[in-house]
Amino acid sequence: MGISSFILPITVIVVIFIISGIKQIMEYERGLKFTLGRFSGNLSPGLNIVIPILQSYQKVDIRVKTVDVPKQDCITKDNVSVNVDAVAYYYVFDVKKSILDVENFYYAISQLSQTTMRDVVGEVTLDEWLTSRDAISDKIRTIIDKASDAWGLKVDRVELKHVELPEDMKRIMAREAEAEREKRGIIIKSEGEVIAAENLGKAAAIIAKHPGAMQLRNLQTINDISADPSQKFIFFPMELMNMFKK
Repeated sequence: MGISSFILPITVIVVIFIISGIKQIMEYERGLKFTLGRFSGNLSPGLNIVIPILQSYQKVDIRVKTVDVPKQDCITKDNVSVNVDAVAYYYVFDVKKSILDVENFYYAISQLSQTTMRDVVGEVTLDEWLTSRDAISDKIRTIIDKASDAWGLKVDRVELKHVELPEDMKRIMAREAEAEREKRGIIIKSEGEVIAAENLGKAAAIIAKHPGAMQLRNLQTINDISADPSQKFIFFPMELMNMFKK
Protein backbone atom coordinates (compact mmCIF):
# COMPACT_ATOMS: atom_id res chain seq x y z
CA MET A 1 0.00 0.00 0.00
CA GLY A 2 2.85 2.36 0.75
CA ILE A 3 4.65 1.59 -2.53
CA SER A 4 1.46 2.14 -4.59
CA SER A 5 0.84 5.49 -2.98
CA PHE A 6 4.41 6.48 -3.91
CA ILE A 7 4.32 5.24 -7.53
CA LEU A 8 0.98 6.86 -8.41
CA PRO A 9 2.12 10.50 -7.90
CA ILE A 10 5.33 9.80 -9.81
CA THR A 11 3.35 8.30 -12.68
CA VAL A 12 1.05 11.30 -12.79
CA ILE A 13 4.04 13.66 -12.84
CA VAL A 14 5.69 11.69 -15.65
CA VAL A 15 2.49 11.72 -17.74
CA ILE A 16 2.06 15.48 -17.22
CA PHE A 17 5.75 15.95 -18.09
CA ILE A 18 5.35 14.01 -21.35
CA ILE A 19 2.08 15.73 -22.31
CA SER A 20 3.57 19.16 -21.68
CA GLY A 21 6.35 18.28 -24.11
CA ILE A 22 3.92 17.66 -27.02
CA LYS A 23 3.70 20.78 -29.17
CA GLN A 24 1.40 21.33 -32.13
CA ILE A 25 2.58 23.20 -35.22
CA MET A 26 -0.11 24.37 -37.66
CA GLU A 27 0.14 23.81 -41.42
CA TYR A 28 0.86 27.51 -42.03
CA GLU A 29 3.60 27.57 -39.38
CA ARG A 30 7.15 26.36 -39.00
CA GLY A 31 9.17 26.06 -35.81
CA LEU A 32 12.69 26.01 -34.45
CA LYS A 33 13.80 23.83 -31.52
CA PHE A 34 16.52 24.87 -29.08
CA THR A 35 18.30 22.49 -26.70
CA LEU A 36 19.93 24.25 -23.78
CA GLY A 37 19.77 27.46 -25.78
CA ARG A 38 21.36 26.04 -28.94
CA PHE A 39 19.54 25.51 -32.23
CA SER A 40 18.89 21.79 -32.58
CA GLY A 41 16.42 21.38 -35.45
CA ASN A 42 13.29 22.41 -37.29
CA LEU A 43 9.72 21.64 -36.31
CA SER A 44 7.35 20.72 -39.14
CA PRO A 45 3.51 20.87 -39.07
CA GLY A 46 1.86 18.36 -36.75
CA LEU A 47 2.76 17.08 -33.28
CA ASN A 48 6.36 17.54 -32.12
CA ILE A 49 8.14 16.50 -28.94
CA VAL A 50 9.94 19.22 -27.00
CA ILE A 51 11.54 18.11 -23.75
CA PRO A 52 10.47 20.53 -21.01
CA ILE A 53 13.18 22.46 -19.16
CA LEU A 54 15.93 21.16 -21.50
CA GLN A 55 14.38 22.30 -24.75
CA SER A 56 12.32 25.23 -26.02
CA TYR A 57 10.78 26.15 -29.35
CA GLN A 58 9.61 29.14 -31.35
CA LYS A 59 6.95 29.24 -34.07
CA VAL A 60 6.90 31.46 -37.17
CA ASP A 61 3.90 32.15 -39.40
CA ILE A 62 4.94 31.66 -43.05
CA ARG A 63 1.78 33.14 -44.61
CA VAL A 64 1.91 36.36 -46.62
CA LYS A 65 1.94 39.37 -44.30
CA THR A 66 1.43 43.07 -44.90
CA VAL A 67 3.49 45.90 -43.54
CA ASP A 68 1.84 49.31 -43.68
CA VAL A 69 4.42 51.94 -44.55
CA PRO A 70 3.21 55.11 -42.77
CA LYS A 71 2.99 58.43 -44.57
CA GLN A 72 6.45 59.77 -45.33
CA ASP A 73 7.38 63.39 -46.09
CA CYS A 74 9.65 62.98 -49.12
CA ILE A 75 11.52 65.43 -51.36
CA THR A 76 11.59 64.63 -55.08
CA LYS A 77 14.55 65.21 -57.38
CA ASP A 78 13.10 68.57 -58.47
CA ASN A 79 12.68 69.68 -54.82
CA VAL A 80 8.93 69.14 -54.46
CA SER A 81 7.67 67.99 -51.06
CA VAL A 82 5.19 65.08 -51.24
CA ASN A 83 3.59 62.82 -48.66
CA VAL A 84 3.58 59.17 -49.71
CA ASP A 85 2.31 56.04 -48.01
CA ALA A 86 2.46 52.45 -49.22
CA VAL A 87 1.91 48.83 -48.28
CA ALA A 88 4.37 45.94 -48.74
CA TYR A 89 3.50 42.23 -48.94
CA TYR A 90 6.09 39.68 -47.79
CA TYR A 91 6.47 36.19 -46.35
CA VAL A 92 9.09 34.15 -44.50
CA PHE A 93 10.92 31.65 -46.70
CA ASP A 94 13.76 30.78 -44.29
CA VAL A 95 12.54 30.35 -40.71
CA LYS A 96 16.02 29.86 -39.30
CA LYS A 97 17.31 33.19 -40.65
CA SER A 98 14.17 35.08 -39.59
CA ILE A 99 14.69 33.98 -35.96
CA LEU A 100 18.45 33.72 -35.57
CA ASP A 101 19.69 36.57 -37.75
CA VAL A 102 17.26 39.39 -36.87
CA GLU A 103 15.62 40.30 -33.57
CA ASN A 104 12.24 41.41 -34.95
CA PHE A 105 11.88 40.89 -38.67
CA TYR A 106 8.51 42.70 -38.85
CA TYR A 107 9.97 45.89 -37.35
CA ALA A 108 13.13 45.54 -39.46
CA ILE A 109 11.29 45.30 -42.78
CA SER A 110 8.97 48.16 -41.78
CA GLN A 111 11.93 50.47 -41.18
CA LEU A 112 13.65 49.27 -44.34
CA SER A 113 10.51 50.00 -46.39
CA GLN A 114 10.29 53.56 -45.06
CA THR A 115 13.91 54.46 -45.76
CA THR A 116 13.87 52.80 -49.19
CA MET A 117 10.73 54.68 -50.23
CA ARG A 118 12.25 58.02 -49.23
CA ASP A 119 15.46 57.24 -51.12
CA VAL A 120 13.65 56.19 -54.31
CA VAL A 121 11.37 59.24 -54.25
CA GLY A 122 14.43 61.47 -53.98
CA GLU A 123 15.82 59.98 -57.20
CA VAL A 124 12.88 60.89 -59.48
CA THR A 125 11.08 64.07 -60.46
CA LEU A 126 7.45 64.75 -59.61
CA ASP A 127 6.30 64.08 -63.19
CA GLU A 128 8.13 60.74 -63.24
CA TRP A 129 6.62 59.86 -59.87
CA LEU A 130 3.06 60.58 -61.03
CA THR A 131 3.35 58.88 -64.44
CA SER A 132 5.52 55.85 -63.57
CA ARG A 133 4.17 54.68 -60.24
CA ASP A 134 4.19 51.01 -61.24
CA ALA A 135 7.86 51.14 -62.25
CA ILE A 136 8.77 52.99 -59.04
CA SER A 137 6.83 50.47 -56.93
CA ASP A 138 8.71 47.64 -58.61
CA LYS A 139 12.03 49.38 -57.96
CA ILE A 140 11.18 49.77 -54.26
CA ARG A 141 10.18 46.09 -54.09
CA THR A 142 13.45 45.00 -55.72
CA ILE A 143 15.58 46.99 -53.27
CA ILE A 144 13.67 45.78 -50.19
CA ASP A 145 13.65 42.18 -51.41
CA LYS A 146 17.40 42.16 -51.99
CA ALA A 147 18.16 43.67 -48.58
CA SER A 148 15.77 41.35 -46.70
CA ASP A 149 17.14 38.12 -48.21
CA ALA A 150 19.61 37.94 -45.32
CA TRP A 151 16.65 37.88 -42.90
CA GLY A 152 14.90 35.00 -44.67
CA LEU A 153 12.15 37.23 -46.05
CA LYS A 154 10.73 37.42 -49.56
CA VAL A 155 8.95 40.62 -50.66
CA ASP A 156 6.09 39.75 -52.98
CA ARG A 157 5.07 43.26 -54.06
CA VAL A 158 4.84 46.90 -52.98
CA GLU A 159 1.82 49.09 -53.67
CA LEU A 160 1.80 52.89 -53.40
CA LYS A 161 -1.52 53.81 -51.81
CA HIS A 162 -1.62 57.60 -51.89
CA VAL A 163 0.48 60.58 -52.99
CA GLU A 164 -0.42 63.89 -51.38
CA LEU A 165 0.82 67.11 -53.00
CA PRO A 166 1.12 70.58 -51.42
CA GLU A 167 -1.81 72.92 -52.09
CA ASP A 168 0.41 75.35 -54.07
CA MET A 169 1.53 72.52 -56.34
CA LYS A 170 -2.07 71.41 -56.87
CA ARG A 171 -3.05 74.92 -58.02
CA ILE A 172 -0.05 75.10 -60.35
CA MET A 173 -0.90 71.73 -61.88
CA ALA A 174 -4.55 72.80 -62.28
CA ARG A 175 -3.50 75.96 -64.15
CA GLU A 176 -1.14 73.90 -66.30
CA ALA A 177 -3.93 71.46 -67.16
CA GLU A 178 -6.28 74.35 -67.97
CA ALA A 179 -3.70 75.95 -70.26
CA GLU A 180 -3.16 72.60 -71.97
CA ARG A 181 -6.90 72.24 -72.60
CA GLU A 182 -7.09 75.79 -74.01
CA LYS A 183 -4.17 75.04 -76.31
CA ARG A 184 -5.85 71.90 -77.60
CA GLY A 185 -9.10 73.85 -78.13
CA ILE A 186 -7.31 76.54 -80.18
CA ILE A 187 -5.51 73.93 -82.27
CA ILE A 188 -8.74 72.03 -82.97
CA LYS A 189 -10.54 75.27 -83.87
CA SER A 190 -7.78 76.37 -86.26
CA GLU A 191 -7.75 72.94 -87.91
CA GLY A 192 -11.51 73.22 -88.38
CA GLU A 193 -11.10 76.66 -89.99
CA VAL A 194 -8.50 75.25 -92.40
CA ILE A 195 -10.83 72.42 -93.39
CA ALA A 196 -13.75 74.87 -93.75
CA ALA A 197 -11.66 77.16 -95.98
CA GLU A 198 -10.64 74.24 -98.16
CA ASN A 199 -14.26 73.14 -98.54
CA LEU A 200 -15.38 76.71 -99.33
CA GLY A 201 -12.70 76.92 -102.01
CA LYS A 202 -13.92 73.68 -103.57
CA ALA A 203 -17.54 74.91 -103.41
CA ALA A 204 -16.60 78.23 -105.06
CA ALA A 205 -14.81 76.38 -107.87
CA ILE A 206 -17.88 74.21 -108.51
CA ILE A 207 -20.24 77.24 -108.49
CA ALA A 208 -17.95 79.08 -110.92
CA LYS A 209 -18.26 76.21 -113.41
CA HIS A 210 -22.08 76.16 -113.14
CA PRO A 211 -23.68 79.65 -113.26
CA GLY A 212 -27.09 78.30 -112.26
CA ALA A 213 -25.70 77.01 -109.01
CA MET A 214 -25.33 80.55 -107.63
CA GLN A 215 -29.01 81.26 -108.39
CA LEU A 216 -30.03 78.10 -106.55
CA ARG A 217 -27.84 79.11 -103.61
CA ASN A 218 -29.53 82.54 -103.52
CA LEU A 219 -32.97 80.96 -103.46
CA GLN A 220 -31.94 78.68 -100.60
CA THR A 221 -30.63 81.67 -98.65
CA ILE A 222 -33.89 83.57 -99.20
CA ASN A 223 -35.84 80.55 -97.97
CA ASP A 224 -33.74 80.38 -94.81
CA ILE A 225 -34.16 84.08 -94.07
CA SER A 226 -37.89 84.14 -94.74
CA ALA A 227 -38.50 81.68 -91.90
CA ASP A 228 -38.00 84.57 -89.46
CA PRO A 229 -40.69 87.27 -90.02
CA SER A 230 -38.64 89.87 -88.12
CA GLN A 231 -35.93 89.83 -90.79
CA LYS A 232 -36.09 92.43 -93.60
CA PHE A 233 -33.95 92.12 -96.72
CA ILE A 234 -33.60 93.56 -100.20
CA PHE A 235 -33.00 91.13 -103.05
CA PHE A 236 -31.24 92.09 -106.29
CA PRO A 237 -31.39 89.50 -109.11
CA MET A 238 -28.01 88.43 -110.48
CA GLU A 239 -29.04 89.48 -114.02
CA LEU A 240 -29.55 93.06 -112.80
CA MET A 241 -26.09 93.09 -111.22
CA ASN A 242 -24.54 91.73 -114.41
CA MET A 243 -26.27 94.46 -116.44
CA PHE A 244 -24.78 97.17 -114.21
CA LYS A 245 -21.35 95.60 -114.58
CA LYS A 246 -21.63 95.72 -118.39
